[in-house]
Amino acid sequence: MSAQMPVLKEPSRKRMGSPKLLTILILLFVALLAVLFFNSSISKVSEIQIEGTRFVTKEEIGKAAAILIGDAFFRTSSSAIESRVLTLPQINEVKVTKVFPGLLKITVEEYPVVAFELSKQGEMTALLSNGTTVEADSDVMQLVDKPVLSGWADDDPVKAELTKQLGKITAKQLSDLSEIIPNPSSAYPDRILMYTRTKFEVITAVSVLVEKIDTLNAVIETQEPGKITMLLADKYEAFINENLDSEEKETTQ
Repeated sequence: MSAQMPVLKEPSRKRMGSPKLLTILILLFVALLAVLFFNSSISKVSEIQIEGTRFVTKEEIGKAAAILIGDAFFRTSSSAIESRVLTLPQINEVKVTKVFPGLLKITVEEYPVVAFELSKQGEMTALLSNGTTVEADSDVMQLVDKPVLSGWADDDPVKAELTKQLGKITAKQLSDLSEIIPNPSSAYPDRILMYTRTKFEVITAVSVLVEKIDTLNAVIETQEPGKITMLLADKYEAFINENLDSEEKETTQ
C-alpha cells in the first residue's frame, strides 16, 4: 500500500515592508523640498527695515548687522544680529524681528542726549548719556533744553562720568541746567560749577549730583536766585543779600 505524499505549500514571498518604503519616500520628498526652498527667492532676505535712528545712519546699522538683501533668511539668528548692532557706541538697545517671508526689521534705541558742547572748531556737538560725542543736527539744536559744557578737556574722565550722571536725571530737572564748568578742588577733584536758567549759581560735585538734584530743585522753587553749595553740607545765599552788603559798605565809606 502506497503512502500518500503530503501537499507541499509554496513558500510565501516576502514583501518589502511598506512602512519602511513610505518613510524613505517621505524623506526624499522632504529633502527635495528643502533644496528647492533654500534655492528659491522666498528663503532670502527681501527687505530690511531700520527704525529709531537719529545719530547713527541706516548704512552704519546695516554694516554693523552684517546682513544684506539676498542673504539667506535663516542664516543668522536675531540675537546674533542684535549683538553686532550693539557694538555701535551710540546704541543702547536693539531688537531684531524676522517676519517670514523675507522681512528683517531692526529697531534701535540710542542713548539720550544729556548735554551739548562747543568743539574747538566752533561746532556744537551733542553728548550722549554714555559719554559718546555726536554731531548735533539742526533738529536737535532747535530744542536746546540741555546744559552746555564749557572748559572741559576731551579726555577728561570727570566729563565722561558727568554725562553718565546727567543721564540719571529726569528731562524736566535737566532742562533748567544752563551751563556746567569744571571747578576742581583738592577735596573734590570732580567739583563743578553750574548755572541754571532760573538764575542760580550752583557748586557741587559729579559724585553727589544725582542725590543732590532734588535739594537743588526744592531751593529753586522756594527761594530767590542766589548761590547754592551742595557738597558735604548744603548752603544757600541769595544774591540780593550780597547786593545789600555791598551797598552798605559803600555808604559807610
